[in-house]
Amino acid sequence: MTESHERTPATPGVLVDPLRNRGVAFTPEERDALGLTGRLPSGVLTLERQAQRAYQQLRVQDSDLAKNVYLEQLHDRNETLYFKVLADHLAELLPIVYDPTVGDAIEKYSHEYRRPRGIFLSIDRPDDMEKAFATLQLGPEDVDLIVCSDAEEILGIGDWGVGGIQIAVGKLAVYTAAAGIDPRRVVAVSLDVGTDRTSLLQDPLYLGNRHPRVRGAAYDAFIEKYLETASSTFPDALLHFEDFGPSNARRILEQYGGRYRIFNDDMQGTGAITLAAALSAVKVSGVRMRDQKLVVFGAGTAGVGIADQLRDAMIRDGADPERAAAQVWLVDKQGLLTRDMTDLRDFQQPYAREPSEVADWARSDGAIPLLEAVRRVRPTILLGTSTVHGAFTREVVEAMAEGTERPVIFPISNPTSRIEAMPADVIAWSGGKALVATGIPVAPVEHDGVTHQIGQANNALLYPGLGLGTIVSGASQVTPGMLIAAAQAVADQVDPSGPGASLLPPVDNLRESSAITATAVVKAALDDGVATSKPIDIAEAVREAMWQPAYTDGAGS
Repeated sequence: MTESHERTPATPGVLVDPLRNRGVAFTPEERDALGLTGRLPSGVLTLERQAQRAYQQLRVQDSDLAKNVYLEQLHDRNETLYFKVLADHLAELLPIVYDPTVGDAIEKYSHEYRRPRGIFLSIDRPDDMEKAFATLQLGPEDVDLIVCSDAEEILGIGDWGVGGIQIAVGKLAVYTAAAGIDPRRVVAVSLDVGTDRTSLLQDPLYLGNRHPRVRGAAYDAFIEKYLETASSTFPDALLHFEDFGPSNARRILEQYGGRYRIFNDDMQGTGAITLAAALSAVKVSGVRMRDQKLVVFGAGTAGVGIADQLRDAMIRDGADPERAAAQVWLVDKQGLLTRDMTDLRDFQQPYAREPSEVADWARSDGAIPLLEAVRRVRPTILLGTSTVHGAFTREVVEAMAEGTERPVIFPISNPTSRIEAMPADVIAWSGGKALVATGIPVAPVEHDGVTHQIGQANNALLYPGLGLGTIVSGASQVTPGMLIAAAQAVADQVDPSGPGASLLPPVDNLRESSAITATAVVKAALDDGVATSKPIDIAEAVREAMWQPAYTDGAGS
């Protein structure tokens, strides 16, 4: 009979838990305590050395998609190391973990699937919601942020069904890298209501619900149940909605924004970062916010969402609400929107013009085109959210320059293949007078001896700080005042007065930028009476709340 010996229980599961795994950073003492003896090479590396090696491995990947895959694999192995690499090279890697490369990853999601990340809620099994959230084994106070998507309008690529979980994962990665939101306190959610993309429905490897998108009353009931379940399970969490269809996105925000802590980045985030660029432009043009005249080309959710925030800023600057709304003109595929059109969406109607007002305006195929609208309105700001490449023609830009001394022109559609005009053309056609920001990264433009820095209206400049400020203040709602405060904080981080100066800050130092934005958001939440936490030193409270990618004591706990 063999003699029995007591053994330290082997628990190598820590190596497959990305929240606890340190890989070869585990010391000999930690390896012994965790039952990892012999499971790792003898060498012990610091987090900094691990990050150096991981970045070297990343650099040799032969495409942006391959880099995205590598980073996701690292994310699945060791979250601290993943965020260390991401934070150290954020400006370089932001386009890899999010737009535009994440779009390629989403399209290939079912074929490249490796392991689940997040919670998958199916409209076919709505009663499973509470059980699904319970599997996280997190208490009511353990979650700060939930990003969900039904994936109907993913970036510029449309409906990609269950693959949309990757947009939520990517968004959360930016929240953590840019604003230090604790990755242990966030949840990505797929709201799988089906897909209308035939190629997915016919793909034998597709992982989502294999039926057309459910709409109408059943969809509305599913969304309401999600909001009720998520908010009751995690009452302190900010509920971020991402890439919903235009009508659903706005309707959900308007219907539930006063009852739940909701933020929609496509509407509110895009609007606020564009407002930040406009606030910078105001400093240069000298035209007060209340006196701006805005033409929006592309009157969907994003375009009208931006118009709403610019209108709110006009009102805050002294314009009465009726006047502010009257200073916005919407142009869509049917031309300038007028009240006699039968296909207007509810959110477009406040800005539609009376037919009598434009009765003598020139028409093309019965519609008032963009060029005519610019010539007649003489706007100070021209915004492009149409995804119509080349829509801002030379004639349109020249008409803008004729109507105002420093025309503000924001072609923010992306990717490059869908931008309304390239900044080099806008600046040349306006004789160097245009103040430009885009939705894509663009190299500096030389014109008449002046180097024009082109600011990117990248939501990542704003939503991480807005989210952090909402969490630190415990705000019960995301108010218009908080959005304007975030926009102003971003705008104040750049001096646009010099020749060719950018209207927006670069993304090179997002963590510092997000801390500044978060501080302004907390102050606004307090001013608006929605804060449930009232820190004595707001800036210090913000910095203390920012998670740092570092190994701490108790790795195996």
